[in-house]
Amino acid sequence: MSKVPNNIGQTFSEETQTGKIKDYSTLNLGPTHPATHGIFQNVLTMDGEIIIKAEPTIGYIHRAFEKLAEHRPYNQIAPITDRLNYCSSPINNMGWHMTVEKLIRCEIPKRAQYLRVIIMELARISDHIVCDTVIAVDAGAMTGFLYLFQWREKIYEIYEEVCGARLTTNIGRIGGMERDFSPKAWDLLHTFLKEFPAKLTEFEGLTVRNRIFMDRTINCGSISAQRALEYGFTGPNLRAAGVDYDVRVMNPYSSYEDFQFEIPVGTNGDTYDRFMVRIHEMRESLRIIEQAVAKMPEGPFHADVPDFYLPPKEKVYNQMEALIYHFKIVMGETDIPKGEVYHAVEGGNGELGFYLISNGGRTPFRLHFRRPCFIFYQAYPEMISNGMLSDAILTMSSMNVIAGELDA
Repeated sequence: MSKVPNNIGQTFSEETQTGKIKDYSTLNLGPTHPATHGIFQNVLTMDGEIIIKAEPTIGYIHRAFEKLAEHRPYNQIAPITDRLNYCSSPINNMGWHMTVEKLIRCEIPKRAQYLRVIIMELARISDHIVCDTVIAVDAGAMTGFLYLFQWREKIYEIYEEVCGARLTTNIGRIGGMERDFSPKAWDLLHTFLKEFPAKLTEFEGLTVRNRIFMDRTINCGSISAQRALEYGFTGPNLRAAGVDYDVRVMNPYSSYEDFQFEIPVGTNGDTYDRFMVRIHEMRESLRIIEQAVAKMPEGPFHADVPDFYLPPKEKVYNQMEALIYHFKIVMGETDIPKGEVYHAVEGGNGELGFYLISNGGRTPFRLHFRRPCFIFYQAYPEMISNGMLSDAILTMSSMNVIAGELDA
């Protein structure tokens, strides 16, 4: 059996098991290609339009985040997490904050937890809007993408009002939120909760029972529950295969146990199921947000941890103690206990975990990000083998492979 040639685009022949000579060609899908949704590469061995095998290559935007974190104070690591899954960066931010809070044994006020839930569920909706509309685009339906994407902008306007940023948010702080929601933020949130459900229903009407969309996505890129578990799938891609695992339910954090919501699951683990799971998850996220708004507790929006929370500027300018705390926090001179913790949150793509080892220094001794994209992307060659090239694009879209999360 001959090996795949190094020269992309070269045609070569090999003898099959039946003794026939078969002509194959190699196709370079990526690393910079409009269909790859990020900077990563697949070298495909093709029999006409049929994919015989795929060899993925990653690392094109590897930024050494884990090594960078070992040289940064704990409060300065949050902006690094923004650049993982940048479609839902607030979840990354708050997952990191909760990891540090677990290490320092910090008790978070109930109001801060509920505010976090609202932001994280908005981020989940934003993430799923991107994924599902792009699936539609790759199936040939541009209208839904253009129509629904404006609602991601509405979410970004809420982020902007809460923290001043839109995409890479650095939202919240160790111990809770940087500030409470302003009246304008509440108004924007109420408007979104009122108007978005009807628009999501319209998007469903364009896609869910559309014959072309169904033909393109059903039985496309299927994976069984057993294989998904063997690869370590989590999140919507695992639930689409029929496994109802969700970190918010299995290991509740930030008071998720206070809310009633369902875990949507599929049956075939194909592109259509992955699309539908995300559609239903958006509805469940809306349900969680509505409960959080209705049951919002009174009280502080941040824990009493002066070693991690910057004092107000007026105090910094007028009080020596506040100035000292400000200096200590900014310069990373806060005492951190020794310890080893792991904390996971339900990110847009699945279980986003932070494994942190502290030796008591001003920076982590070791920090590892468990990125769900890095886990499930390993199954991609198996999922697209013996399928059409056009189906490989749809499968990639439905897995929601984010290059920033793939290469930490």
